[in-house]
Amino acid sequence: MSTSKTGKHGHAKVHMVGLDLFTGKKYEDICPSTHNMSVPNVKRTDYQLVNITDGYLSLMDDAGEVRDDLKVPESDIGKEIVEKFEKDEGIMVTVMKAMEEEMAVGIKTSKD
Repeated sequence: MSTSKTGKHGHAKVHMVGLDLFTGKKYEDICPSTHNMSVPNVKRTDYQLVNITDGYLSLMDDAGEVRDDLKVPESDIGKEIVEKFEKDEGIMVTVMKAMEEEMAVGIKTSKD
């Protein structure tokens, strides 16, 4: 983020550069420094991987609730999840949620 000084035609401007949390795509915007900007509320949650069925993850949270609505990502993380699951390793999957979208973004070996 960078700012420019007030010119003779208006307010100071702010140049922002950001990355899409889910695709990694770069976005840029320029807006007046006096305007409010919305920011996403990002939440990360760890789940225990229970099963993989038809390309969907079965994940269990700390309360024992199971969800089956999250697709295996088409990234290196997705490949790693499938490989470790096929080796019967106990794994935890980190799911990131922002702006009503969710995606598995991390993996770690669980400590049983």
